[in-house]
Amino acid sequence: MTIYGFIGAGNMAGAIVRGAIGAGIAPASLLITSAHGSARALAEETGAEHVPDSAALLRRLGAGDVLILAVKPQVLPGVVEGIAPVLAERSPLVLSIAAGLTLSRLSALLPAGARVVRAMPNMAAGVGASMTALAAGPGVDETAMAPVRALMGAVGRTVELEDKDFSAFVGLAGSSPAFVLAFIEALSRAGVLGGIPKSTAVEIVTQAVLGSALAARAGSAAEPPRTPADLIDAICSPGGTTIAGLTAMERAGFSDAVVRAFEATVTRDRELGS
Repeated sequence: MTIYGFIGAGNMAGAIVRGAIGAGIAPASLLITSAHGSARALAEETGAEHVPDSAALLRRLGAGDVLILAVKPQVLPGVVEGIAPVLAERSPLVLSIAAGLTLSRLSALLPAGARVVRAMPNMAAGVGASMTALAAGPGVDETAMAPVRALMGAVGRTVELEDKDFSAFVGLAGSSPAFVLAFIEALSRAGVLGGIPKSTAVEIVTQAVLGSALAARAGSAAEPPRTPADLIDAICSPGGTTIAGLTAMERAGFSDAVVRAFEATVTRDRELGS
């Protein structure tokens, strides 16, 4: 049985622990520690085991286990420095969910020869619908990746990318939930303008967005998913309401605004990681 040891027990760590248990990973295989009371509270809530400190947690792990660094990027170097001797001795696979820290940066911080995987889940991990990017460092083989895929797959879908593509991933999935939520909020307010109460408008729009996403993802071996453009064409009747609305959006610069938001996100991520 793979043991997963979490250093850090914030919102994302909590989402992963809850998702793991919901997916059938035994609470007894989940160890949690943090510098604050959050680890104890999360352990009491989920049945995972609270461990008093990081060194004690690491001594429970072996080469076939996974250490999850679930702390803020600015805190991670100090955490690693404090556990480096025990980490070098125990040699678990290291899984970092710290934003902006590249594999090369992580490798420089960790003891020589440490195996590391970089992961970037998004906010939807809290509802089991994350889109998570994974990038494996040198020496990480398929056997080592299996428990990582199982853990991160418990909170949604995963995709494996090269480390250099993570900034683009931030624009596509890391920050984009905020863009989608901004669209939901704007359209809901438009519904209020049209006479529908705000709470009802939000319910209508969120279901429409969810249904649209599911339709774009749907398909089978016999019938692959239709592209978003295909689905748009299917909705638009000649001279109808939808094409009128889409034309108005494009005249207002909708597609250009989306691309600009993506580019700004990628640029800022690269600045933060430099």
